[in-house]
Amino acid sequence: MAIELIPLPLPASADASKFADFGREVKGVDPGTLTPAQFEEIRDALYKHDALLFRDVNLSPVQQYALTKAFDPKSENYGHGNNKTGSTKKSILHPDLKTIPSVPQVQLIGNGTVYNHEGLAEAMLKHPSHTTFHKTRVSPEDEANGITRFYRWHIDAALYDLNPPKVTTLYGITVPQGKRQVCKYDDGTGDELEVPLGTTAFVSGKTMFELLSEKEKSLAVRTKVKYAPHPYVWMAPAHALSTGLGIESEGLELPLEELPEWEESRLKILPMLWKNPVTENLHFQVHPCGAKELIIAALPEDATREGALYPDGAHITDLKEVRAILYKMQRPAIAPSLIYPHDWRENDLVLFHNRGVLHTVVGAFTKDQVRAFHQCNLAASDEPEGPSEEDVKKFT
Repeated sequence: MAIELIPLPLPASADASKFADFGREVKGVDPGTLTPAQFEEIRDALYKHDALLFRDVNLSPVQQYALTKAFDPKSENYGHGNNKTGSTKKSILHPDLKTIPSVPQVQLIGNGTVYNHEGLAEAMLKHPSHTTFHKTRVSPEDEANGITRFYRWHIDAALYDLNPPKVTTLYGITVPQGKRQVCKYDDGTGDELEVPLGTTAFVSGKTMFELLSEKEKSLAVRTKVKYAPHPYVWMAPAHALSTGLGIESEGLELPLEELPEWEESRLKILPMLWKNPVTENLHFQVHPCGAKELIIAALPEDATREGALYPDGAHITDLKEVRAILYKMQRPAIAPSLIYPHDWRENDLVLFHNRGVLHTVVGAFTKDQVRAFHQCNLAASDEPEGPSEEDVKKFT
């Protein structure tokens, strides 16, 4: 049976013209038992469409790890380091992840208490909530009426020492059903988005770049982002914006001297734009919560300087300024019409191009709504490729 690719069902809120290439449901193949030829088809499809959905999948942790690793055979360890999610107590990721003992590259995530699961006698899971991370929160009354927020727009990546994973696989095992919720931006725009309970929301980094003005594109192709050491520990005391797209600048980040031991040589300085290995499109891939500095190259000698941003280059270290620049560039791409909120069913497997999309947890569950997912991503064997000299010339 041939592999069949079908466009994902879009919500009424989506601008279909912006999703022409984004997302496909895959039929006619078992993702746990792919032949080499089938895998090559799936690999190309993922990089062309950024997200793939398989329905009614039966996938063991060993199979999920093998599938994820196939995208980067030299990769080995979980994206944040094997068995590190439980030991870094100060990290904001600590409550959200439980490692599968027999396959430490696979994490158990979800909500409620799960018993006798893949070697875990008892796992108490907590769905991340904006109420513990944002500076402001929706009222308990609104929350009871189904009002919620995006938690944190991000890329799956340690952003210190380890390279960002190429692909994340997310497998829904137990999926509670419930009323749809309304995600409010609460940023003065009036934007809101109706979403399925517990959705994972995705936006395209390619679209994020394409929405920029010409002078912002010129800035983007010249810019690298320097991330904080141990960024999830560094940001833990701070509060997020109401859109989940970055951090409020209140000076609450953990001082560098109070972080776990770190080395300058292990800090991550990554391009603002990452090149797709199949399409060669540029994707705006910045984790706004972990970004600490921007390093901007000067315009090429033959480029037009009139109206250009930072034509002579710059090294921006003021955190508030860094965040303001990123927010202005990224916020248009999380408009309600540009978001794909996946409506999870049990035994759904979603593969997403972690170097091509941003995503976020959304919504809130009650304590008795049990949810169990397996997540796998692997610290990559190489860093993302940035814009080429030709790209810089084209956009400057």
